[in-house]
Amino acid sequence: MPAPQTAPVVADLRRARGAAALAFATQGLVFISLTTRLPRFSDRWDLSELELSLVLLMIVLLAGVGSVVSEVVAKRASSATVLRVGLLVIAAAVPVAAAAPSVPVFVVALAAYGVGLGVVDAASNMQAVAVEHRYGRPILPSFHGAWTFGGILGATYALAAAHAPLWTAGLVAVVPLGALLAAYLPREHGEAVTAAEHTDVPWRPIVLVGLGMVLFYMVDTASQTWGPTYLDETVDAPHALVALATLPYLVASLVLRLAGDSLVSRYGATLVLRVGAVVASLSLLVVVTAQTWPVAVLGFTLLGAGVSVIAPLSFSAAARIAGGDQARVDAVIARFNQFNYVGGLLGAVLTGLVGAGSLRLGFAVPMVLILAMLPLARAFAPAGARSARTPG
Repeated sequence: MPAPQTAPVVADLRRARGAAALAFATQGLVFISLTTRLPRFSDRWDLSELELSLVLLMIVLLAGVGSVVSEVVAKRASSATVLRVGLLVIAAAVPVAAAAPSVPVFVVALAAYGVGLGVVDAASNMQAVAVEHRYGRPILPSFHGAWTFGGILGATYALAAAHAPLWTAGLVAVVPLGALLAAYLPREHGEAVTAAEHTDVPWRPIVLVGLGMVLFYMVDTASQTWGPTYLDETVDAPHALVALATLPYLVASLVLRLAGDSLVSRYGATLVLRVGAVVASLSLLVVVTAQTWPVAVLGFTLLGAGVSVIAPLSFSAAARIAGGDQARVDAVIARFNQFNYVGGLLGAVLTGLVGAGSLRLGFAVPMVLILAMLPLARAFAPAGARSARTPG
């Protein structure tokens, strides 16, 4: 039971919650602004699906590097400092990628963006779990809902600017610059991670939860990176409407994330995740068999509802299992964030490589693999709930 807090402390905590939500929304806005324009970037630089897959592989691998850097730095500096550095890197890289005069400049800018992506991913989730801990109740779904809201804004901007020059995609850089000024949660004085604390972390149950996050990001990244291309090339959607692979997906995801806390409280994480996995697999079946673009859009929309709460429940469960002070949890969350990029590899790269001849086949991969959430969902239940159902 959290100790009573004074009014100034409560106000500071609310500001920190708003700041963390802004960081999530910023990340979603920038990421979706870029991914919904992938068909245009591909056309501009005459990239094949294989070449585009390699570019995505580079971004995912460098995002993993950024997350590792966050883990190292977070042992000595606060996650607030790490987050501001990542936002600055993104703000510098995105306009360069959007207005690049040549392929090498474009690739280098995306490489820098990949590192910044990993830093912001890890640090924003560090902030989120720290704020949730001080609130004393589950609020992670609302943070990931903020990411989704930012993504909706990014997809809406892409639709509105479908015929604008491609360099205008870089205008979103003003958002991470503004987010630098937010009042992020500082680390309490004297907190630091020790080697003993780090080795005592119960990694086995955390890895089980992490596998669930791999499955989420496999589906999520496949949808957001290849969905617009799927509409463009496989089901012949009008070029100006390819962002509809992403926008309804995000809207459905936002609705379910906003309802996530109450759904989990009422039915439990295990049941919610299992139902979502079945919905996600059936939704991808609709995408894979769609003969017209409106049917494909319907499939992507249902998919957003099916997988929406996996990521926030993953981070919340990992932080709960890790235990300890904020510095220890920061280090665990930074490492746990690596599961994000394993899923990204499966979603963005494997979907593209398997689907090099036909993206229908590419989307069949996550359609089957997401069903692994059915046995994994049990690992998300609190320890008391699991032990109550486990003989002996």
